[in-house]
Amino acid sequence: MNILLIYPKFPDTFWSFKHALEFVGKKAAFPPLGLITVAAMLPPAWNKRLVDANVRRLRDADLKWADYAFVSAMAVQRKAVLHILDQCKAAGVKVVAGGPLFTVSQELFPDVDHLVLNEAEQTLPLFLQDLERGHAKRVYTTPEFAALHQTPQPLWELLEMRRYASMAMQFSRGCPFNCDFCNVTTLFGHRVRMKSAAQITAELDRLHALGWRGEVFFVDDNFIGNKAFLRNDLLPALIAWRKKNPGILFFTEVSLNLADDPALVRQMVEAGFTKVFIGIETPNEDSLAECGKSQNRNRDLVATVKSIQRAGLQVQGGFIVGFDHDRPSIFQRQIDFIQKSGIVTAMVGLLQAPRGTRLYARLKAAGRLQGDSTGDNVDGTTNIVPVMSLETLKAGYKRILDGIYAPDPFYRRIRTFLREYNPPKVRGHFQRGHLKALLYSFFKLGLFERGRWAYWKLLFWTQFHRPRLIPDALVLAIYGYHFRKVCQKSAR
Repeated sequence: MNILLIYPKFPDTFWSFKHALEFVGKKAAFPPLGLITVAAMLPPAWNKRLVDANVRRLRDADLKWADYAFVSAMAVQRKAVLHILDQCKAAGVKVVAGGPLFTVSQELFPDVDHLVLNEAEQTLPLFLQDLERGHAKRVYTTPEFAALHQTPQPLWELLEMRRYASMAMQFSRGCPFNCDFCNVTTLFGHRVRMKSAAQITAELDRLHALGWRGEVFFVDDNFIGNKAFLRNDLLPALIAWRKKNPGILFFTEVSLNLADDPALVRQMVEAGFTKVFIGIETPNEDSLAECGKSQNRNRDLVATVKSIQRAGLQVQGGFIVGFDHDRPSIFQRQIDFIQKSGIVTAMVGLLQAPRGTRLYARLKAAGRLQGDSTGDNVDGTTNIVPVMSLETLKAGYKRILDGIYAPDPFYRRIRTFLREYNPPKVRGHFQRGHLKALLYSFFKLGLFERGRWAYWKLLFWTQFHRPRLIPDALVLAIYGYHFRKVCQKSAR
């Protein structure tokens, strides 16, 4: 059996890092972790080939070779999925589809031959059994969640690893919180399920053996969902692993209550974590209450963020405007908060209601939904009817983008971050792409982009005030180039 695993192309989004990747000669920011994990669950005797459309195009020869095409995707890849399904249908290749997009929107894909939904550890074996018997059903679904000790190591060998800026791993699924606009708990539940520390270090051993020396992204929606296990099991194991394999660094997603445990922050830094993405959403207390973001309420949010930065973790932040309790003043409040906090990577989007969320159900009942969310956090669209007029909301959103990503405020925000940041002693491996990025940034940002004087001012300031952080300043400057490109498109 020849199995073609296909990952659709991402559009040009905030997290695609498309315009930053050109500085380091990479094709994609992250690999398709779900597909290469599913590949490891298929019979070993089957032939497997991966086509990540973010790395190379799907060819007619690939489809001619395949007996089945396995497709996985997220909501933001919907348009690319439809194109791939058309290609497969034209080639006469049957499609097996799964992943978040298909799990929450299966009715949108009537031409898919087999839908293997929810967690593959639970539903894929049932499909494979029926396929072997010659009577595979169209839909496989379950309300049960998998114990992650069942999850095999991903088949990293299927990747062209040199094409990616980072590798990805998963330690846990599930989140103890219940934010109104988030479908993580719909997909993965509230109970945090984890791999063992031995599983994680074995995956790292395999990546290292295959020659990977770059960053590794733990894709968990809330890495600190079980603090006790982290503190007593995983982080000590990572600290021990990195003593034997120095240089590989980690980043992940956490909730803001990480700041309540300074010892855990220090332990994460010692284990090699350098960045954390946190859903901060809004400085408006009423809007935090509205969306159920209890872990962010009743705090000095700027001070909380800076405490994490001073401990050695760069904070990347997610922000939302368009809550029912938002007033026109929210736009300047968001700008002021982002600038004062020094959150350089600040993803700001209009409120969207994804399928499977409490927000979606509530607004549907109220007649306030307009189609599906795009899954693109910064495309300037919303599928809800806001309390604020849509014209005011969109004009205010454009004002935020201009206020935080125009060159002058953006480079000032980098300096705000660098003043507070206390970097860990360990640094990553130097790679050939780093020198290329340095020289290309001098050329691209320092000579030809609007705001080039602000770029040079940042570098000179860093050289005189925080010389050890020159690499960080350059990386963030390159990120800014990408963010400006994406935001210019969103603000049209």
